[in-house]
Amino acid sequence: MSKDKIVVGAIAGSFGVKGEVRLKSFCATPEDIALYSPLTGDNGVDYTLKITRQVKNGFAARLSGIRFKDEADALRGVKLSADRDLLPSLPDDEYYHADLMGLDVLDTGGEVIGKVAAVLNHGAGDILELRGPSLKGSVLLPFTLDAVPTVDLAAKRIIIDPPEGLLD
Repeated sequence: MSKDKIVVGAIAGSFGVKGEVRLKSFCATPEDIALYSPLTGDNGVDYTLKITRQVKNGFAARLSGIRFKDEADALRGVKLSADRDLLPSLPDDEYYHADLMGLDVLDTGGEVIGKVAAVLNHGAGDILELRGPSLKGSVLLPFTLDAVPTVDLAAKRIIIDPPEGLLD
């Protein structure tokens, strides 16, 4: 994913029989996703988006070029991205996930641990997936101020203070 694009939502499948999609918004104000249209799918297609109504866990929406249920079904799982220039600036202590990906990870003593491989969220807050040569597989680190006291986007690195035993 380009640093000029930020994932703002995903298609969860079809809604009804007339080509509407079930849309999940990742925006702080969920309905704002419509403000960033047209959106680019990770399938390489640009879509103009119009929310038609709110539904459980998201919205029903119309996408340009999608007229039938089977077309909407085929888009299940497609992530939708907006141009970074259209998105609001974030406060100092908030980050777009795309900005954290690939950052170098150092401990509080300056030792290189690895890189941020993914940013995950399963409902209880963001988690950084770290990978590096000194790590056995992936390590999951809570993205909290205690565990990640410094994020330096200009230097392309984060400093971590992981819980005792996490990196052993």
